[in-house]
Amino acid sequence: MSAVRAVRGATTVDADTPDQVSSRMQELLADLLERNSLDHDDVISIVFTATGDVVSMFPAAAARAMGLGDVPLLCARELDVVGSTPRCLRVLLHVATDRTRPELHHVYLHGARGLRDDLPE
Repeated sequence: MSAVRAVRGATTVDADTPDQVSSRMQELLADLLERNSLDHDDVISIVFTATGDVVSMFPAAAARAMGLGDVPLLCARELDVVGSTPRCLRVLLHVATDRTRPELHHVYLHGARGLRDDLPE
């Protein structure tokens, strides 16, 4: 019996360009799916956030380009907190899985690696 679980991830872009946002978001989503042995049919919905300095494209457009267009996708603005990681993209996947929370792996790439150093690799 499957349960609904959430998997988190984040990455950064070196420059706010559509190519960077798209390639980094697709890399993050592919890593999240691969590390957690998930496929398209396991994904219920995805919430994306971006810091205020990322305005070149919607991160969800990168997910649509990799075949996730039939999954409900939502973009939002990250809180503008002093000292936060610049040019940061975050993602929250809601998935149906038999795996338990300790078996799921959150993924943090590039400049976002230090955001959650309390999580096991």
